[in-house]
Amino acid sequence: MKLELRYPPTPLAHALTLSLIGLGAAAHAQDAPEAAATLETVTVTADPGGQSPTAPVTGYVAKRALSATKTDTPLIETPQAISVVTRDEMDAQGVTTLRETTRYTAGVMSNYYDSRVDSFSARGGSVTQYLDGMLRGYGTYNNNKVEPFLLERAEFLRGPSSVLYGQGSVGGILNLTSKRPQPETSREVQLQLGSHQRKQLAADLTGALDSDGKWLYRLVAVGRDSNSQVDHVPDDRMVLAPSLTWRPSADTSLTLQALYQRDKSGSLIGFFPWQGTRLPSPYGRIPTHTFISEPGWDKYDTRNRSIGYLFSHRLNADWTVRQNLRRTVTDVDYRTLYTSFRANPATGRPARPVFNADNLTFPRDASWQKNGGKMLLVDTQLEGHVRTGPVEHTLLAGLDVQRNSTTTSNWSALAPDINPYNPVYGNFTPPTSANLVAQPDVSQKQLGLYLQDQLRWGNWTATAGLRHDKAKTDTAGRPAAAVDDKAWTKRIGVTYQGGDWAPYASYTESFQPLGGVNAYGTPFKPQRGQQFELGVKWLPADSGLSGFVAIYQLREKNRKTNDPANPLNSLQIGEVKVKGLETELKASLARHWDWVVSYAYTDATISRSNAGDQGQRVAGVPRHTAATWLSHRFASSGRGGWTVGGGLRYTGKMWSGTTAISTPSSLLADAMVAYEAGDWRVALNINNLTDKVVLTQCLARGDCFYGERRNVLLTATYRF
Repeated sequence: MKLELRYPPTPLAHALTLSLIGLGAAAHAQDAPEAAATLETVTVTADPGGQSPTAPVTGYVAKRALSATKTDTPLIETPQAISVVTRDEMDAQGVTTLRETTRYTAGVMSNYYDSRVDSFSARGGSVTQYLDGMLRGYGTYNNNKVEPFLLERAEFLRGPSSVLYGQGSVGGILNLTSKRPQPETSREVQLQLGSHQRKQLAADLTGALDSDGKWLYRLVAVGRDSNSQVDHVPDDRMVLAPSLTWRPSADTSLTLQALYQRDKSGSLIGFFPWQGTRLPSPYGRIPTHTFISEPGWDKYDTRNRSIGYLFSHRLNADWTVRQNLRRTVTDVDYRTLYTSFRANPATGRPARPVFNADNLTFPRDASWQKNGGKMLLVDTQLEGHVRTGPVEHTLLAGLDVQRNSTTTSNWSALAPDINPYNPVYGNFTPPTSANLVAQPDVSQKQLGLYLQDQLRWGNWTATAGLRHDKAKTDTAGRPAAAVDDKAWTKRIGVTYQGGDWAPYASYTESFQPLGGVNAYGTPFKPQRGQQFELGVKWLPADSGLSGFVAIYQLREKNRKTNDPANPLNSLQIGEVKVKGLETELKASLARHWDWVVSYAYTDATISRSNAGDQGQRVAGVPRHTAATWLSHRFASSGRGGWTVGGGLRYTGKMWSGTTAISTPSSLLADAMVAYEAGDWRVALNINNLTDKVVLTQCLARGDCFYGERRNVLLTATYRF
């Protein structure tokens, strides 16, 4: 298959490429004898040989990861583009939501400002979220948002990854690593004050319970009382996450984990029409703080309870068995009023958000959902190290099982009109619980068996994997809607490690069950994805540098499209092709400079369709995205003193699916200043420094979404 990539040589792309080359030249300048005589010595942070993919990392540069192979593997040996966001990077950038963790990561779209979910997309597809290697949520609007203070790191694995994780899209995997008990005593208490009357108190305590270090504990807690950018919408949270590790010997470890989280929020997005957001309105732009639901009734409240364990036992010097388990129960109470999508033939009103003839008011739709979810996840692995002649093998055999179910009761109706420029509340009569209608429960079972071999021979490493999945979805009382999917997926990749540089090539696949049946009762087939990727990684030994450049070409088929013979039916002949380039570099130099720079070019095209959009770009996918963050610590050595930093985030123009509207490009600036003295750290972070009004996406269906305005955060941390 020919891998072809073309992209316009934009000044932004040139600038980022020159930045990568410049930093690489600076890092190797000391290798030249002439430079050694004239330049001062540059001290570079050493890579600790014992760096763990689940333990804290100093600085921004991680050298090992679990996501790509489910084994402790150096990034330079991984034949797939992967980014790691460390705890230090999150703290420096003042991360308060999960979507903010990937703001500076190449090719990831995560700028949607929503109280319901933190959504991500990449390479023309959605990104599936995992926590400690296990699926984080199943279903729609029946789960909570992640509290980033609970995380040690976030790993983003690009492209199809079904060979290890089962069903998923072509966009990639965002695997979150939770904070785990540590043998060294570490305690911190954190106070945050910020925009919208934000008040948050958090604590993170860990250490050993006995002198032998066989029992370790960790307790992470968060309490928040806050408003939000939108009137009458709170952003309150309470989290308690205890964990306990038992290590009776060097060969055995069992970590028990529990989580209780309760969030109270509401409708941050109103599904505002094009007019008044993207297009002109006689009355101006709809204010970003406008709330068009009903105070006192509107809510998006969630409750999450989970318990599980992470178990590992080394059978001998070569073989280790692991098992991870998590049981999660969630409840969501979702009540909202939003701009109506209902048509009115009598007045000529279309079935999309639009103002009335007065250009001042619009009708609303009202919706109430009570959703629930239950998940049981078990992933069992056997890892072995064997040798065949000159070739070393890391073998992995795994069996993962999922049992997921969702429940829903809902109600909907047309609600009274409202003026978004001067909203008046109180003319809506809320429903009662008796109005809720229970929907059929949906359950899913998945069984996956996977095999993987990581081979090392001299400077060459290769990874080969094969997986078989059985996924069955049942809807209570609707046997015709039952779907039983089976799929084989595979992956193969090879890397050559030529010192600090490692070129690689790989092929990966994905499958994603769609569920349901067509108009003739035939179950829909899963969407299938396949990707070819070529790249080179740069991870100099004993340095605080890590970078990569990757080009890829992927295809996802079996997408639904119109049936010209039956408007009530869908045909699965839709196909999307995506070609792109991604590059990223991270540096933590001499404990003084921390830097992130990234750029992505994405060409996502609808290659097959019956909907009249064949040959058009995929909606909501910008061709160009870029970001850079730089911070400098002024301390003479180690921690302490002042740190200043800032960043720029660029998102290019996006096709909306229609020539009537598009999503404009945006360039946002962030800034921070921090001071450390002894056990104290005080930091001021400002996101969207110039307070730009941003539209994160406009859709062909008729609505647009606002992004986050300027947000100021003051954080005081005391470690003892």
